[in-house]
Amino acid sequence: MEKKKNNKRRQFLKNTSLAILGVGVIPNLLKANSPEDDSALDCDPTTLDYYGEGPFYTANPPVISAGQLAGSTEVGTRIVISGRVRNLDCSKVIPNTIVDVWHANNAGQYDNTTYNLRGKTTSNNQGFYIFETVKPGKYLNGSQYRPSHIHFKITPPGFSLLTTQLYFTGDTSIPTDAAASITSGTYDATHRIIPLTLNSTTGNMEGTWDIVINGNGVIVGTNDLHIDRGMIYKVSPNPFVNKVTIQYGVFNKAKVNVLVYDVQGMLVANLEEKTLEAEKYEAEWSPAPELPNGHYFIALKINEIQVHYQKVILQR
Repeated sequence: MEKKKNNKRRQFLKNTSLAILGVGVIPNLLKANSPEDDSALDCDPTTLDYYGEGPFYTANPPVISAGQLAGSTEVGTRIVISGRVRNLDCSKVIPNTIVDVWHANNAGQYDNTTYNLRGKTTSNNQGFYIFETVKPGKYLNGSQYRPSHIHFKITPPGFSLLTTQLYFTGDTSIPTDAAASITSGTYDATHRIIPLTLNSTTGNMEGTWDIVINGNGVIVGTNDLHIDRGMIYKVSPNPFVNKVTIQYGVFNKAKVNVLVYDVQGMLVANLEEKTLEAEKYEAEWSPAPELPNGHYFIALKINEIQVHYQKVILQR
């Protein structure tokens, strides 16, 4: 761990915001406001989709294995979708939420015979969900093409099912689509249109979508807490082979933990556990040889509250 000089919080935030821009983090993963703005971030409940379930749902889908919705031979652009399931005021995350997904293949066709490109996963004990698939193709709906989309059925434990669809920024079919073009009310799709960013190392496109839904959650921190407590502002290299460096900041003297979780929410490493002054720091993670390749989450806890996280990919 390396300690660096800086005791002016506002200048610290300016510096870290520039660092974030420099490394090109996944859009929406940080959801950071201007570094001078300490106000709370918007918390937008996930809306229904105008088309609802659609005609192509197949009941009782299998559990997604190893985070792979699409098999390795599936044709198309590989995409990774991840995020957190949160309660309606975003103060808590909701573990054990069933996230049931299905979509068309690269050619815009649904498999209605087997369960290709259909499956379900569950948010882990940190509220995270993640799956890898291919970007869905478009298909004609009357005289118009439907934009590329992924169907979701989301069921928190003991609460009602929500059925909706996820779209992607820049899709030229969105403005003419009866569902994706809605910008207000019950079926507002505004916050269900997300950017996809190329990971130049893996060749995958990556998108982050937090689900905000009615349910009983647990407190493990929310993304906006990094505004006045601390934040992870760079992890590199990412993906990594043997070692990843985590650069983070603490804004006030506090007990600090830097933790690593796998996609099931199991703690795999505790990189830091001590009381630190308000400064910039670095930590390193060299995964044990027995840990498999894949996605992991680096989490920063300040005084026992998780205030920030970033996703990393181990790729030996």
